[in-house]
Amino acid sequence: MKRRTSEVLEWARTLVEPALKAATGRLSPELGLAARYHFGWVDSRGAPLPEGRHGKGVRPTLALLSAEAAGAPAEVALPGAVAVELVHNFSLVHDDIVDNDAERRHRATVWKVFGVGDAIIVGDAMMGLAFELLLEESTPARSGAARDLVQATMAMIAGQYMDMSFNRRDTVGVAECWEMVSAKTGALLAYASAVGAILADAPPRTVEALRRFGQELGLCFQAVDDLLGIWGEPSVTGKPAGNDLRERKKSLPVAVALSSGTRAGETLADLYAQEHLDDEDIARAATLVEEAGGRAATAEAARDCMHRAAQALTAADLEQQPAEELLDLASFVVNREF
Repeated sequence: MKRRTSEVLEWARTLVEPALKAATGRLSPELGLAARYHFGWVDSRGAPLPEGRHGKGVRPTLALLSAEAAGAPAEVALPGAVAVELVHNFSLVHDDIVDNDAERRHRATVWKVFGVGDAIIVGDAMMGLAFELLLEESTPARSGAARDLVQATMAMIAGQYMDMSFNRRDTVGVAECWEMVSAKTGALLAYASAVGAILADAPPRTVEALRRFGQELGLCFQAVDDLLGIWGEPSVTGKPAGNDLRERKKSLPVAVALSSGTRAGETLADLYAQEHLDDEDIARAATLVEEAGGRAATAEAARDCMHRAAQALTAADLEQQPAEELLDLASFVVNREF
């Protein structure tokens, strides 16, 4: 019987979290403490936290479901699930430094607690652990999964650099913004959606269908994330309201607004050119983005990406229940509150 998405996420957590804790246990005590703090398992002194959670775990859940969709036990995907979660979280630790974010998920970020240097090193250590786990067994499937993770990680890094470069420019085209999103977010979600099938030695047609599903889901995920970055409730996002506008990010809604040719878009450009934005400016900028069509266009794009993700799953013969649960997970990503 098909499970609810909340049940699937909890099922994945019970499988992945012990393996993730074991992996971070390989780090030196100092780095291990910072990593465990980031994942929400302990406080800054190492004291265990009750019901510590580090996020919803979408990526490892995709990995486990992709193995099942390919007809293999979920456990086959466990090394890939842990590896993709480590890579994702290394990027979060580094992104918080780049973005000067002092909070993540309602608590101080790693660099804020342990310092920038330690945060950089612990992020590096997480990435190294990911590849160590995948390459512990010398099989063609493990080697293929590691090779694909290298490619996805390099794409993610290139996308992050593109994102940073946008902040140094007055204008960014919508097409450029989608190219950045495809690399920064799409590549790793595409990997997560395919790695279970790769480790299960599934046929190439199956792997590629799941990869396309994940790529579209990645575009959708980032579109919704960009909406949350402007209109999300701090209690949901864990960040101040309008945080992306405060940082003058050229996110998808902003790129649409700035290229709209509307009076609202022109006024937004003038506002973004100011040296400082106070809370009143942030609220006004959010209104201008919406008036220029940025909010509606981005929400519609997210729905379109979800439709293409669903179509991708029809391109291969997949096990019905996990395929349906993959679609439900995609819907969950799209329909987050904002």
